[in-house]
Amino acid sequence: MPTGWRFIAARALPEVILDWDVPFTLSGNPKRDLSGPGTMTGTIEPEWARQRATDGQPVLQEWGTKIFLEDSGRIRWGGVVTKLSYDGPKVTVLCEGLSCYPHGIPYESYMISGPLITPKDPYAGKDKNHDGYIDFSKPKRKVPPAPKPYGGTRFDAYVAFRNIWNHVQSRPYGDIGMVIDAHNLGELLGAADGSDPWELAWWNNPDCGQTLDTLASTIPFDWLETHSWIGDTDEIEHRIRLGTPRLGRKREDLRFADGENVAAIAKPEGMGDDYANEVIVLGKGEGRKMRRAQAHRYEKGRLRRVATVTDKTLASPKALTVRGVQELNGRTSALVIPAIQIIDHPNARFGSWQLGDDIRVQVNVPWVGDVDVWHRIVSDEISADGLCTLTLKRSDSFHY
Repeated sequence: MPTGWRFIAARALPEVILDWDVPFTLSGNPKRDLSGPGTMTGTIEPEWARQRATDGQPVLQEWGTKIFLEDSGRIRWGGVVTKLSYDGPKVTVLCEGLSCYPHGIPYESYMISGPLITPKDPYAGKDKNHDGYIDFSKPKRKVPPAPKPYGGTRFDAYVAFRNIWNHVQSRPYGDIGMVIDAHNLGELLGAADGSDPWELAWWNNPDCGQTLDTLASTIPFDWLETHSWIGDTDEIEHRIRLGTPRLGRKREDLRFADGENVAAIAKPEGMGDDYANEVIVLGKGEGRKMRRAQAHRYEKGRLRRVATVTDKTLASPKALTVRGVQELNGRTSALVIPAIQIIDHPNARFGSWQLGDDIRVQVNVPWVGDVDVWHRIVSDEISADGLCTLTLKRSDSFHY
């Protein structure tokens, strides 16, 4: 384990430190994900695993213990123990980022953005003989047209994101301590005319975690889980950073190149059977009333290939189109470098990037030659042997 690394255990509720130096042996590398919780797995000898905290409970409990990786005073990874597996003399511990917590939690309230509002007609039932005039009016007055329906109040996508998190943390024994960024995205949910409201209703038994993921992927936007010490205390702030709509930036100041700081690359990938230059998205409805959208990006000299996507949560033309373009971006990219392994180097010191950054990857690929393509960092894993693995997606596969 690198000098300066230590694993800290805390009780989940209330969050108090139980052990400042857990004998945790990593199995693989701690992984952080863009718009995801990330994971960390390791093993612990049973003698320590049987230890009890001052509250009388075992130090290690599924959904009862938080584990943090500190590197020279900085918290590099944080999460909750979600599974313990006992195998011979060792205990395998699976930890997931705290943002995994809403998954499996039902939404038990009601929220709607852009409802269709039909005003009450003050003259309804006042023309019983159907002659077009108000009954018994003198002089006779024609019945005015009924008020037209209109779209109600809409709210920002980030308001919905925060409301769901607030709902999760407001339930008994549900406050995991997550703080959500307070700014808005500038993207209102639901149609302005009320034709396609965005609705989250308890009677549909929605899963909070799945709803958060769907919001982030269909709007779309980025979010990132972070952990940091609060001043000189032993308290930790857990935060969800929200993009506007994306996190990260184009890093002209960093360099990732063969023979310099790139130690290895994952096998490059083309699209193969997944290639498509046209996408058809099928949304809400059945038969001829089914919502539908198409997106295409034809290239001279290449045959038309079509992918069909079905998502019954989508109804508005904009949401369907966004989903189609998103799918298209992932299916028309050229050669992709899925991951690179790098060393700590002046080209790009460890910690100099953040998830969501666009980096220039310059490597030599057999049968292809020199590749110089911008990729986006979607996860990172720092290992104990001084190497870091960056998981990548081509920058041109994103449209926000």
